Amino acid sequence: MLRLHDPFQRAQLAIVALFCSLGFQYATWAARIPALKTELGLSTAEVGVLLMAAGIGAAVSFPLVALLMKRLGSRRLALLSQLALALLLPALAAAPNYPVALLVLAVDGVCVGCLNVAMNAQGAALEARFERTAMARLHATFSGGSLLAALLASGTTAVTSSVMAHFGVAAALLVLLNASAWKGLLTDHQPGEAVKKRTRGGRRALPSRITLWMCCAMAFGTVTEGAMNDWSTLYMKDVADASAGLAPLGIAVVSGMMVVARLFADGWRDRWGDGRVVLLGSALAAAGLAFALLSGGVAAALAGFACVGLGIAAVTPCVYAAAARQGSDSLTLVAAMGTTGLLAGPPLIGFIANASGLAWGFAAVAAAAGVVSVCSTRIRWTPVSG
Repeated sequence: MLRLHDPFQRAQLAIVALFCSLGFQYATWAARIPALKTELGLSTAEVGVLLMAAGIGAAVSFPLVALLMKRLGSRRLALLSQLALALLLPALAAAPNYPVALLVLAVDGVCVGCLNVAMNAQGAALEARFERTAMARLHATFSGGSLLAALLASGTTAVTSSVMAHFGVAAALLVLLNASAWKGLLTDHQPGEAVKKRTRGGRRALPSRITLWMCCAMAFGTVTEGAMNDWSTLYMKDVADASAGLAPLGIAVVSGMMVVARLFADGWRDRWGDGRVVLLGSALAAAGLAFALLSGGVAAALAGFACVGLGIAAVTPCVYAAAARQGSDSLTLVAAMGTTGLLAGPPLIGFIANASGLAWGFAAVAAAAGVVSVCSTRIRWTPVSG
């Protein structure tokens, strides 16, 4: 049973509200894309650009996020960006035309970039202050927020077709989550900032070699995640020859294994250390997907997808924690690379599939997971305690 007077549990619940908010807000507007398409009279190509607007906003937000982290700190930035995301939902519902909707989602992407960095900084601060692992469980609650959003979307559309009504209820829930997080979030100490290197004349140094390896691991890890989320069903249908009823099981297996793995991954981190968890996990993802490709068939595909979900789940929590220990600049850059991986991964796999077939596209996904394993050997991880 959680004890709210326990400082660790209280802070953890407040940070959980942030992670849950991000998953909830994204899934809320994504679930109503068909309705927005109809209301704004969009073509399929215009919907694609609309979806990309949020990703581009998040990817280019790095300079602003770095500045705001220094000026506001992770606590205030998290609360302000989460509140902005709540207000952007009714703004999107009220958008009178396509250009305004594009602008709203681009701003949404910037706010996502801010909240992503701030909440992971809070998670890293929680682990550092209480010397307890928690980051993987926090990332699992992002998926919980997405599930809550899906249930809300289903419920509200059964009652009313109004996007504004749906988004209004969702915004109110986000405001309540913001209020619940207000007092529990941690004040900033920025542990990595004290040792930040600068060049002569006070100019900021270029990212360290370790930070660049973290960026590479994060980019290829999120390429793997994003590609599996977007292409698994099509692979099951077109390559593994699954029936229409079995094809959606691909993404279900990947997502389900990721949630389960993140719930248990903090225990693995305590026992084996972040470096070994990332190394072995990404190697399992690469090997499992390669097995699926070489064996063929539905059973092999589902087994391989399970390996990917299990193996890749802990990569982003571990890399975020390691980046936060290098300082807010490192964390912000690594987070931007993660967003870029999620944005660029699915289209890249689509280009490869167009040219050579979807099996070769998934071979590139397996290779991306293998790159994460190589990068993990170059990152300075926290030693296993005790």
